[in-house]
Formats: sequence, C-alpha cells, structure tokens
Amino acid sequence: MSSGGTTIEARCVWQPRAVLGEGPLWSPSDNAVYAVDIRGARILRLDVATEQGRDWALEDAACWLVERADGDGFVAGLRSRRVVHLRLGASGVEIVGELARLDADRPGNRLNDAKADARGRLWIGSMDDSESAPTGSFFRLDPDGAVTAVDSGYTVANGPALSPDGRRIHHTDSAARRIYAFDIAEDGSLSGKRVHIQFTEADGYPDGMTCDAEGGLWVAHWDGGRVSRFRPDGTLDRVVRVAASRVTSCVFAGPALDQLFITTAAHERTDEPLAGGVFVCSPGVTGLPPARFGLPSVL
Repeated sequence: MSSGGTTIEARCVWQPRAVLGEGPLWSPSDNAVYAVDIRGARILRLDVATEQGRDWALEDAACWLVERADGDGFVAGLRSRRVVHLRLGASGVEIVGELARLDADRPGNRLNDAKADARGRLWIGSMDDSESAPTGSFFRLDPDGAVTAVDSGYTVANGPALSPDGRRIHHTDSAARRIYAFDIAEDGSLSGKRVHIQFTEADGYPDGMTCDAEGGLWVAHWDGGRVSRFRPDGTLDRVVRVAASRVTSCVFAGPALDQLFITTAAHERTDEPLAGGVFVCSPGVTGLPPARFGLPSVL
C-alpha cells in the first residue's frame, strides 16, 4: 500500500483503558459518542462538549450499539449472538426484549460490528470468537424482524460501511486482511461481491470503518496504529496517526460531523499508555448522519 498525501495526528480525548474498544456511534440528540468494550463488558459514553466519559457494566458483553428510530434507546448485538432492545439509565443497563438470535447453531461464534442504513435495516457481522475458523456470516435484519444471511465464510467479520447514496456496502474479513464491496438492490439483496482493498502484513489488519460524505472510506488498522482514508476507487488518500497500535474503529461526530472519533484496544498492549483510549482529530471532510434501526410506525 503506497503512502497517502496527507498525515493527521489524533489526540487522546479520553482514556477508559478499553480492553477491546469498538463500535463508536454518534448520537446527535445526546451530543455524545457511544462505544463498547467487548472484552471488558462495558458500554462507554463520551460527552463531546465536555469531553467527560462514563461507562456501564454488562453481564453479557455488547459488541455494537445502534440507536432506534423510535427514540427508545438502542438496539445492541451481544456476545451471546442475541440482538436486543437496550436502554441505559442512572441505575444501569436494562434489556427490554430480544429482537433476533443469530448463528444459533454456532455456539463458538459471537457478533461483531453492525450498522444501520437509511431504510432502517441493520447489517450485522458474526465471527468465530477464537478467530481461527471461517464460521462467521453477514446478516441483514429488517425493521419487521426478518433476518437474512447475505454472505458467509468470515473468520473475523468487521466494519460494515455504507456509501453516501446507499447503493454500496463495504464489509471486511479482518483475518484475510480483505475489504469487500457489494452492490445493494432496493430490496436489500447484495450482488457483485469483489475485493475492494487488500491489506498487506505491513498494514496490519483492516478493522472497523465508516464512509464520509464524499464517499471516502476511513478504515482502522489493527496492529497498524492508524486510520486510513481511501478514495472511492480504493486508492489511499490520507492517514491519521494514532498513539496506540490496535486501532479498532472510527465515526464522524459533532454537530457539524467534522470530527473523527477513534476507538482502540489495550488488549496485550500494557506497554502503550494510551492503548484503549478514545482519540479525535479534524479529518478535513464531513461524515454522514447516523442511521437508526427501524421505523417509528413499526417499532
């Protein structure tokens, strides 16, 4: 992978020392960035205005959060492969109900990363919890609760990211160092699977990702200490340096969607003081508004 033309330095805005920080989510109504610590079984919240953080402990670790279209909390994917309706409050976490159970026949799997699209659908990846076998799949969960497996054969499924027009979705198998692109039809079916970006050993592993308003794809480098922006044709455009090697995901946030918040992992990185921290930078482009799951008339 050739070097990009611009390098940006990110600063650590909060240090919760997340064992496996993942899934950052911008909540405009709350002016906060939420994330999960999968191995630490916590939900994290960073107030963007005050830069103050807090967390909630979980019995069943969350792997991702997406806000609900009806405004009633979140949809969360749990390590137990359940998709649930979840609320956060002063007294803790409330699991309101279960929406779906994925990979019921694969007890060695867990959920890992998801995004909603503009139609209120969820795109969810599953993976082998031991990260050794291609038993993971890619699912679509519709607002009416219908579940469709749209692809399979993932060892570590990661980072769904949707293009600004909603006609293309990217999905990653981190173990293969490969980011795929698919075309999305009106009914949510996928076609045209192709390799969009192939990482090398020197790049680390592609992890979580997000698209900006210009169609650029921002990809976290696990064991690479950076986030890279790729143009729509897959060529490298710019790099954000992060003072932690295990960079896990990123999200555009702030009222103008002009800040990039980045999650990292402290797992096996005791020699890195900022590992597990949340970082931020001004990336020079704006992001897309976050989508929510479901329709108010349905939920």
